[in-house]
Amino acid sequence: MRALVVEKDGEGKTSASVQDIDEARLPEGDVTVRVEYSTVNYKDGLCIGPGGGLVRNYPHVPGIDFAGVVEASEDARYAPGDKVVLTGWRVGEAHWGGYAEKARVKADWLVPLPDGLSTRAAMAVGTAGFTAMLAVMALEDHRLEPSMGEVLVTGAAGGVGSVATAVLAARGYEVAAVTGRPETSAYLTELGASRIVAREELAETVKRPLEAESWSGCVDAVGGAMLARVLGQMKYGASVSAVGLAGGAGLPATVIPFLLRGVNLLGIDSVMQPYENRLRAWKRVATDLPMDKLEAMVQPATLADLPRLGADILKGQVKGRVVVDVNA
Repeated sequence: MRALVVEKDGEGKTSASVQDIDEARLPEGDVTVRVEYSTVNYKDGLCIGPGGGLVRNYPHVPGIDFAGVVEASEDARYAPGDKVVLTGWRVGEAHWGGYAEKARVKADWLVPLPDGLSTRAAMAVGTAGFTAMLAVMALEDHRLEPSMGEVLVTGAAGGVGSVATAVLAARGYEVAAVTGRPETSAYLTELGASRIVAREELAETVKRPLEAESWSGCVDAVGGAMLARVLGQMKYGASVSAVGLAGGAGLPATVIPFLLRGVNLLGIDSVMQPYENRLRAWKRVATDLPMDKLEAMVQPATLADLPRLGADILKGQVKGRVVVDVNA
């Protein structure tokens, strides 16, 4: 089978290439999947390139997401021919992943693909879109409704932000999309953003712990100083779903927004998410994400494109979602 294999030399330098490898090299697992599509996330960029401390052993097959068809199963929950999707569980990091024509994993890590969602569409969603849906669900679980006012999405042109923008708009929310790339404004408007906010407007911290109440909710993919600034702009009782740290892991904030406005900061983890909530999120993807909007986010790719795309996503140069046809 063909796979993207990352190797490390004696000097610690990594290199990635498409190779033909024996299926016998697949890791242990209950279910063997004939992979049809994968995608590219920030973690994939790290695993294709320097590793980022995520990869334990080399040679390694990255790919933290995949969707395909069950080929063989030792678990009664899955039978040959079943369509499945996998995100998280450190697959593609500590465990060989989806950048190959076949993958073998634990049955507990899989989710059956909801009716009406193709394997290609599932990877147009991928971890980024799955995380975005978890973020929207968390906001709504904390009583967010469209009538409450604008919802902010930071890092809106990225994978998480793109899906969050499209889902929120489709559900009737007014979406204020934050981007540092003015050339993506038309793209974000097409996804449903009602207005574009320049990153510079939110990029710096201010001395005042509270500003005017502006946002009824927020999906934040940036973290750092921008998240600190946004917390002080949330309406009373509003929530922020924190999904990323593109702007840094630090949080130069005060507790004042939490104490005086009852603001909620909701941490969103997709890697170890329990099965029932995974199933709930994928069902919501199938019903709430407009497929035409999803297709507008997609750029197609093959295994051979992955070394370049891995480098690009680490530089913030990938817009929307990449769908990798591992058999092309």
